[in-house]
Amino acid sequence: MKKITKICCIGAGYVGGPTMSVIANQCPEIQVTVVDINEDRIAQWNTEDLDKLPIYEPGLKEIVAASRGKNLFFSTSVDQAIDEAEMIFISVNTPTKTYGKGKGQAADLKFIELCARNIARVAKDDKIVVEKSTLPVRTAQAIQNILDNTGNSVNFEILSNPEFLAEGTAINDLLNADRVLIGGNDTPSGQEAKDALSWVYEHWLPKERILQTNVWSSELSKLVANAFLAQRVSSINTISALCEKTDANIQEISKAIGYDSRIGPKFLNASVGFGGSCFQKDILNLVYIARSYGLEEVADYWEQVIIANDYQKSRFAENIIATLYNTISGKKIVLYGWAFKKDTNDTRESPAISVADALLEEKAEILVYDPKVTEERIYADLDYLNTRSPEENRALLKVTNAPIKATEDAHAIAILTEWDEFKGYDWKKIYDQMLKPAFVFDGRRLLDTEKMNSIGFNYYKIGQS
Repeated sequence: MKKITKICCIGAGYVGGPTMSVIANQCPEIQVTVVDINEDRIAQWNTEDLDKLPIYEPGLKEIVAASRGKNLFFSTSVDQAIDEAEMIFISVNTPTKTYGKGKGQAADLKFIELCARNIARVAKDDKIVVEKSTLPVRTAQAIQNILDNTGNSVNFEILSNPEFLAEGTAINDLLNADRVLIGGNDTPSGQEAKDALSWVYEHWLPKERILQTNVWSSELSKLVANAFLAQRVSSINTISALCEKTDANIQEISKAIGYDSRIGPKFLNASVGFGGSCFQKDILNLVYIARSYGLEEVADYWEQVIIANDYQKSRFAENIIATLYNTISGKKIVLYGWAFKKDTNDTRESPAISVADALLEEKAEILVYDPKVTEERIYADLDYLNTRSPEENRALLKVTNAPIKATEDAHAIAILTEWDEFKGYDWKKIYDQMLKPAFVFDGRRLLDTEKMNSIGFNYYKIGQS
C-alpha cells in the first residue's frame, strides 16, 4: 500500500482548514500544507493569537496549536505545495451560479477548473487528486479530462471524498466520523489511490467506517445526504406553522415522533430556518441535475424543501411586523445572533440575513449582536443582497458588542441564533429597560415560555400558539 508523506490542500476555508488540521494532528509523519491565494486568510491561520483564526470551531485552535509549524503549514506558495505533494485535496468554494445557464441552481465550478489547470501546469510526477468540495455528479470526469490532456506524461488518479461536517461540531465530526466516503475508479491504480487515502483516515478511524465506492456514487451521496437532512428541517418547520394556529406544541410533537425508531430525534428542532453553506446549495444542485435529465417531478419535490425554508424565514419576519401593529418604521429591534447556528462564525445563508433584510425594508432601526461574527461580515452579508445601498444598510443597522445595553428603549428582541449565552442573560433587567409592551420573538425556541411571560414579556416562540 502506498503510504503518503506529503499532502497539499488547495483552499483554507471552512472545510480545508479544519480537515487538514485534524489530519496533521492525527498523522504526525505526514507533512500537510494548506494553500490559498488569499494572503489575509493565510495570515490569519498563521497568527500567534489563536483566538483570531479565520474560522471559529470548538477545539480547532487547540488542534492547530499542537501541529502548526511541526507538520502543519499554511502558505500562499501554491505551486510549490502542488509540486511537492503526493496527494492534493481540492477544497475551494463551489457557490451556486449567479449568471448564465443554471443560474440560481447549478454549482459554479470555475474555481475547481482553475485548480485542475493549475495542478496540470505544475505537476511533474504522478498525483492523487481528491475532490473535497461539494460538487455535482460527474465533476471528477471533468477534472480527469483536464488533467489527462496536459502533455506532461503524468498519471492522475481522481478521488471523491466529500465532507460530512456540521459547523459547530466539525472537529468532533472529523475525529469521530460516522463514515468516510472515498469514491474512485475500479482500476488497479484507482484502487491503490483509494487505499492510500483510506490509510490516512485509518490512523484514527476504524477501517469499517471507511466506505469505498465508485466516484459517481460518492459525489451524489453528498448531495442526497444534505437533501435528506434539510428535508427533515423543512418538514418540522411546516408543522410549526400549523402548531401556531392550534393548541399543539411543536416540541411535544418533535419528541413524540422522534421516539419512533424508524424516524429518530435528530434534525426535528423547529427554528426560523436552516442556513449554512451546504443545505440550500446542494439541494439546488440536485434540482438542477434532475431538471437537466428531464426529471421534472423529482426536481419539483426537492425544490419544495427550499420553498418551505424560505417560507419559514419570511413568516417569522412578517409575524414581527404584524405583532408590532403593522408598523416598525423607526422602531428599535435588537437581533440576537447572526451566524446560521451556534458555535460557528459562518453566516452563509443564515436566516438572520433574510429576517434583517425584511425588517430594514420596513425602515426599522436594527441592532445586531453576535459573539463570533464580525461587523465587517454582517455588513458584507447585507450588501451582497443589493436590496439597498451600503450607506442605507449602515444607517439603519448597527452592530453592537454590548447585548444587554443594546436593549435600552428597544421595542423588540428577535433571537436568530441559539447561542447558549442568551439563556443566561438577566432577562428581568432587559425587560425593565425596554419600551412597553416589550416583545421577544424566539426563532430558536431557546428560552422558557413560563419564565418570560412571568417577567412581563409578550413572548412568541416558533411552533407554539
